[in-house]
Amino acid sequence: MLDLTYDTPKPKVIAGARQDWELVIGMEVHAQVATNAKLFSGASTTFGAEPNSNVAFVDAGMPGMLPVINDACVAQAVRTGLGLKAEIHLNSAFDRKNYFYPDLPQGYQISQLYHPIVGEGEVLVELGDGTARMVRIERIHLEQDAGKSIHDMDPALSFVDLNRTGVALMEIVSRPDIRGPEEAAAYLLKLRQIMLYLGTCDGNMQNGNLRADVNVSVCAPGQYEKYQATQDFSHLGTRCEIKNMNSTRFIQQAIEVEAKRQIAIIEAGGTIDQETRLYDPDKGETRSMRSKEEAHDYRYFPDPDLLPLVIEQSYIDDIAANLPELPDAKKARFMGDFGLADYDASVLTADLEAAAYFEAVAARTNGKLAANWVINELFGRLKKDDREIEDSPVTPAQLSSLIALIEADTISGKIAKDVFEICYTSGRDPDEIVETEGLKQVTDTGAIEAAVDQIIADNPEQVEKAKQNPKLAGWFVGQVMKATGGKANPKAVNQIVSQRLSQ
Repeated sequence: MLDLTYDTPKPKVIAGARQDWELVIGMEVHAQVATNAKLFSGASTTFGAEPNSNVAFVDAGMPGMLPVINDACVAQAVRTGLGLKAEIHLNSAFDRKNYFYPDLPQGYQISQLYHPIVGEGEVLVELGDGTARMVRIERIHLEQDAGKSIHDMDPALSFVDLNRTGVALMEIVSRPDIRGPEEAAAYLLKLRQIMLYLGTCDGNMQNGNLRADVNVSVCAPGQYEKYQATQDFSHLGTRCEIKNMNSTRFIQQAIEVEAKRQIAIIEAGGTIDQETRLYDPDKGETRSMRSKEEAHDYRYFPDPDLLPLVIEQSYIDDIAANLPELPDAKKARFMGDFGLADYDASVLTADLEAAAYFEAVAARTNGKLAANWVINELFGRLKKDDREIEDSPVTPAQLSSLIALIEADTISGKIAKDVFEICYTSGRDPDEIVETEGLKQVTDTGAIEAAVDQIIADNPEQVEKAKQNPKLAGWFVGQVMKATGGKANPKAVNQIVSQRLSQ
């Protein structure tokens, strides 16, 4: 059972020079919508294209060009909202967020401030200590991405690539419910997992398709509880935003560094300025980027070129009816149907392809044995070779056959590992390997008894020791297995050795 501690979260406590402090974290996750075209144009979203090759006139801010909503982006936002158990708004609208930067050719970003497409939702975040917490989602809105400024190609010039300009983003805004660096990383990974299951974002953090702005503040113990009771944010302390984080490891490091910076300032009698900061992993510090803007600084107003977005409940219902099984539901089913432990079910559902592979194996054989072989043997071998589950040389059918051979006592667990290795490297089927290599388990008790009797006869001193200390019987079992090339049935060997030594 998961220990849900939504009402009484366990905060990360950081010791200052004068007192202890608690962390409060909120996150704004920017997820690139998985579509072939941009939010308001037909330009391609393919990553890695030649600079400025995926740019339509409207993306470049050419005069007279009007945006046209991509309905696939709307559908993906709705799917994401449903996956996060969020309210879907039938009426939403787009606004212009005005600021000037070379990689924003229109001079504004089309976003949704006042009327987002998705309202409040929630995410169940499982932590390493076996507990889980519910993090509230405040909203999800659609917006355009900006382009990319490049400063390292020429010592005197900067370049601009507009390929990302206009790419659809879902900004997923959490409440300040996250209480520590590890929880922040777990939250982001859970969002990524859900969106991968839904097919709404590819989750590629290296390419910038999933990144986060992390808001960090510190407060004295007890202040968070006052915020919960009053929803007064002043109890949480002044927050600073760490911008554009695309690594869970760096997110955790940045939160620790920023929290300690704020504590040092407060305890020295200073005040925290609300600002946007950047994290430098090489120096292990955050540095100021700009003062934190408020909504009025961007001069938001309704976009005059776009009508309000109106969707019907039947549209939402159709999308909901075709949602895939999501990670939490799949994990619960694996635990119920196959008798898996919480940890094993979590590992197997972490990745959609891995879950599908396991289920194909478990459909033909024992679920617990299937989980053990998939997690320990297959995953371990794939990791060693730096291969993904979809590139596995061992098919689900082959692994099922191997497990069936174990269950039928045709081969031992030790021999099974040798068969697996041959199957992995050659692609041969386990049944054929066992047959042609002569690896069938020896179950003839007469043959096993003969081997046991010979080992006992050859080692009278060891026999006397074993009679005085029964734990030494394992030595005889090992010798018999060695003499039979590992083919003897281990259970039968143990029984016969025990009988002989007790005589």
